Amino acid sequence: MKRNVGIPRQTSLATPVVPNPFVHQIDLTNVDKIRIALMSIFVVPLRLIFCAIFLLSGFVLATIALAFRTPEEKQKPLCGWRKLIHGPLAFLGRAVCFSVGFHRIKVKGHCALASEAPIAVCAPHSTFFDAMVLFYFPFLPTSLARAERFPPLMKTLMAFTQPVYVNREDPNSRQNTIKEINRRAKSGGQWPQIIIFPEGTCTNRKAVINFKSGAFYPCMPVQPVCIRYPNKMDTYTWTWEGPGAFTCFWLTLCNFHNAMEIEFLPVISPNEEEKDNVKLFAERVRRTMAECLGVPTTDHSFDDCRLMKQAGKLKLPLSTGLVEFSKLHNKLGVKLQDLQSMLERYSSIAQSNTGVITLDQFAKYLHLPKSEALEQVFALYDRNSSGVIDFREYVIGLSLVSSPVNTEETIKLAFQLFDKEDKGYISRDDLTMILHNAFGMEDVDRLFEQVDTKNDEKITYDEFKAFAELNPEYAKLFTTYREAKVAPGNGHAAHVKSE
Repeated sequence: MKRNVGIPRQTSLATPVVPNPFVHQIDLTNVDKIRIALMSIFVVPLRLIFCAIFLLSGFVLATIALAFRTPEEKQKPLCGWRKLIHGPLAFLGRAVCFSVGFHRIKVKGHCALASEAPIAVCAPHSTFFDAMVLFYFPFLPTSLARAERFPPLMKTLMAFTQPVYVNREDPNSRQNTIKEINRRAKSGGQWPQIIIFPEGTCTNRKAVINFKSGAFYPCMPVQPVCIRYPNKMDTYTWTWEGPGAFTCFWLTLCNFHNAMEIEFLPVISPNEEEKDNVKLFAERVRRTMAECLGVPTTDHSFDDCRLMKQAGKLKLPLSTGLVEFSKLHNKLGVKLQDLQSMLERYSSIAQSNTGVITLDQFAKYLHLPKSEALEQVFALYDRNSSGVIDFREYVIGLSLVSSPVNTEETIKLAFQLFDKEDKGYISRDDLTMILHNAFGMEDVDRLFEQVDTKNDEKITYDEFKAFAELNPEYAKLFTTYREAKVAPGNGHAAHVKSE
């Protein structure tokens, strides 16, 4: 297969180091299964009983602390006797951790005061067990929370920490959340630290994904907090593809003991450039945390998870939607809506079981037989020369290969090539003759009927243009064929000119 070297490969769009940070599998041996069975009968019931006792005790204390507050008091940090309950609740929280088997929780570094670093950013976020980090701050921090996700008991316990509530159904929620974070962060230490997981979703901890900017908008010092689970078997990770929440929780209860490490890194303050561009600040903090954790960074984000869900609905493997959206958005300018539309079109071409496009499928989608021109265009899409096109390569190919040449000038030239007699339309015979000469195509009926939306046996320029804009792959095919025909020394050059 010949490769067109006219389009350079951009190393900035290379395949990500970690292809899928949202997948996790647990492999159980026969010994593990025996241990789980015995622990489920003899130990787990006791752990659940003690866990329930500590949670109910915390619920009672939180209910007392929140009782009889006025609307004005609800807008201020807890004070007086209510504030004193932080200590007992933190103790009960640690007791809950111990009761579910976390007998070894190691804390490294020094936790800064709220006046020194009003925001603590934690990563990687991989499980609901990450919430245990709250109980190992000197003073219970507040957090971001979705109130509708918690049952009444947990909702009351969360309410005691006075979280910043997020409502994804409210279009103004993002701005309101940023304003509230900014207000608390600039209170001079009156509010407790705000703990934020800037990744915005759970990963498998093999890389640190893109940070959201919410924690960095106040342009205040932040303290990075790294979380590790140094256990032989990872029963904690709860992400998009793998064991469910209940499975992770139960398998963790069935471990003899669980370990967790919490490391407080030095406070990081934004410089003047980062105050003007908080994304730079977020990226510096992310790199610092990744270096401490000993893992790479990747530009995957929560938007990739949205594409994963869409891929599943389209009967494609979930991993099909993983494209490092943030990088493609920054480098190519594509929006999430663009990628969602491309994924729908891609699903009509790719094999549902593998989620990739072969040369045969590419040809079938374009209603063309395999030819040298088609192979060259396919090679431009196939960036890693694997012989197939994945969705990420398809997006990059459309953006860098096909769409740039799918201009009105190219469309006009193509239309003129088919409309040799300058009739103002393309007949079925015209289309058949040119496609046969260019690509050896014999049967053009299906393609003609797709373009001829008025079903009048004529393809007008408007119909031709509308089809070309929806299918930019044809533009690159046309230019590739045309360049090959007019190249110096090509025996067909005169034929094209006469056409």
